[in-house]
Amino acid sequence: MFRDQHIAVVIPARNESAALPDVLGDIPNWVDDIIVADNDSSDGTAETAARHGATVVSEKRLGYGFACMAGLRTAPDADIIVFLDGDRSDYPEQMDRLVRPIACGDTDFVVGSRTLGQCAPGALSPQQRYGNALACTLIARFWGHAYSDLGPFRAIRRDALIAMNMCEMTYGWTVEMQIRAVQLGLRVREAPVDYRHRIGKSKVSGTLRGVWGAGTKILLCIFRSAWRDRQTQRSAAASFGGEITVTKKP
Repeated sequence: MFRDQHIAVVIPARNESAALPDVLGDIPNWVDDIIVADNDSSDGTAETAARHGATVVSEKRLGYGFACMAGLRTAPDADIIVFLDGDRSDYPEQMDRLVRPIACGDTDFVVGSRTLGQCAPGALSPQQRYGNALACTLIARFWGHAYSDLGPFRAIRRDALIAMNMCEMTYGWTVEMQIRAVQLGLRVREAPVDYRHRIGKSKVSGTLRGVWGAGTKILLCIFRSAWRDRQTQRSAAASFGGEITVTKKP
């Protein structure tokens, strides 16, 4: 389907052995590499993934970003990387909505938006909906780009992701990627994707600790990035002897 592009799917997974057979079975056959990044699971996730044809990489350091980066390093030949959760909440068969705009050269980064797609009632908790809306509002306020979601189902050119020099290796991974894309001037778009109830209990929305940890990390990432941008602007202004004012000709 995308013969001139090498497509790799990276699935960060921690204790997802019950869901992985269905997830892996629904991935389109035009994908070149399927990589499951096992994030120190204790339920046989790695064995299940290998048994169903995936390449497995182990990442003992706990964190969504650590697992994603381990998968990225395992796909050095890929042109396009697709990130997909291993809990069967996403629809892998909708992957072409994310990959096609990049493969056609129209964009660099596509976020699968559950807000724009069909979300099963209750699949996103109230705290997830509120947190996503708040984060997107803050990104629009600080960087002027209107996202509708921080959905984990996303595709990006591998070289663009490497250029981002990602630092947030836990809950802040997705929001940092979206901020960095805007900072770097990448061509960004969203695509509607559907969302359903996951198999098993969420490590984030399923516990108070997870909700607090994720929310705190995401907000810290946003405000830290905004502060760094402001410091950079001040340094640039200082090098020119003060604030820079541009007056348009009438």
